[in-house]
Amino acid sequence: MLGLLILGAIARSVGAGERAGIEAIPADKAVLNEIDRRVDAALPAWLAFYKTCHAHPELSLQEKESAARIAASFRKAGLAVTENFGGHGVVGVLENGKGPTVLIRGDMDALPIIEDTGVPYASKVKVELGDGSHVGVMHACGHDVHQTVLVATAQMLAEMKEHWRGRAVFVAQPAEEIGRGAGMMIEAGLFEKFGKPDACIALHVSHEIPAGTIGYTSGWVYANVDSVDITIHGRGGHGAYPHQAVDPIVTGAQVVLALQTIVSRRMNPQEPGVITVGSFHAGSKHNVIPDDATLQLTVRSYKPEARKLLLDSIRQIATDVCNSAGCPKPPTVTVLEQDHTPASYNDPTLTAASVEVFRAVFGDDLVLERPASMGGEDFGQFAARSGAPGFMFNIGTVDEARYIASQKPGADPLPSVHSAKFAPVPEPTLRTGVRAMTSLAMSLMSKSEK
Repeated sequence: MLGLLILGAIARSVGAGERAGIEAIPADKAVLNEIDRRVDAALPAWLAFYKTCHAHPELSLQEKESAARIAASFRKAGLAVTENFGGHGVVGVLENGKGPTVLIRGDMDALPIIEDTGVPYASKVKVELGDGSHVGVMHACGHDVHQTVLVATAQMLAEMKEHWRGRAVFVAQPAEEIGRGAGMMIEAGLFEKFGKPDACIALHVSHEIPAGTIGYTSGWVYANVDSVDITIHGRGGHGAYPHQAVDPIVTGAQVVLALQTIVSRRMNPQEPGVITVGSFHAGSKHNVIPDDATLQLTVRSYKPEARKLLLDSIRQIATDVCNSAGCPKPPTVTVLEQDHTPASYNDPTLTAASVEVFRAVFGDDLVLERPASMGGEDFGQFAARSGAPGFMFNIGTVDEARYIASQKPGADPLPSVHSAKFAPVPEPTLRTGVRAMTSLAMSLMSKSEK
């Protein structure tokens, strides 16, 4: 064996006696060779599945066809399937004797972006919005890759039952892009119906590392995401007589600048935080001072106490600036709780064990430690709300030659996720994702003994 890595009895919000600890045992060379042979044989079918997913994206809460496609693939692999679970969520369960329960998650939804990649399987999908306008739809965040890896891993585990034992719970999640899908599935009774997991694992594409590589982060990996609206209540008037008005635009500009002192002067410099004013709306005509101005903010943090400091400081500063400007009433500061996405945390012990598995599969040079992201991702709720350790890792998507060229001085940056030009190189991206997820899942449910 390549070694035994014990995660032991990782006690979270449940007692150590309630659930057995989980171990990660890297597979021996023969098993890794079998995984590679099976991946080689099945890759053409998975590439076709991926291209179908990419060409037929669906927005958050509209993932009906994506869910049906995944459910059919799960059934074909022999999983017990539950559909329409927490919206369009799909759960596939593979039972294989007594052992740990591992939750493996992939998300399904796409983004309102008109694709500009030029690939032959590019999305041409457009949908009509409530106001009668139309918007393009694109898998610009890699959820087509995530779906394909989820389905492929289910197939691999179903075909290799002699090498693992336990229960694999495959979760095809809707509505990740709006930060609601994980909560919807949990609140629908995910853990009550399918049992609490002993570990939760997932992957996400990265535009910052080459295809064929794995990225990992221990500890905080994705941030709390909060949306905040601030309405400044002034007193309108004629632009020629500003002394007779209370100008909410000038006051709003002062609020924008004052907010920038929160992270730089109120937070510990070693604690990450972001406050970005993404929109500023006010007025309708050159010579009219409006009554109100509205700011829209995105606020990012990791720790609960940092989140509280940021939100409390936003309220205080907005109120103080408006008071000093003589506004007739305090500003309306609204934290949109329905849009809140909690931070995601990679359990350090599970992360360390997973990294050793990946090094056994890919070699040290292709397993890269990465900094935490201030982006949002609701996968962490599965771990936080079940009490299980969680781990999300990255897989690279960029052609190696293109990546090397992008690192030269003066080179154009690579298209990022959420870009109309984001296009993973399919074959090595999928190969890496399936090898990584299959190896990790089997290691967490290994039949080998200490």
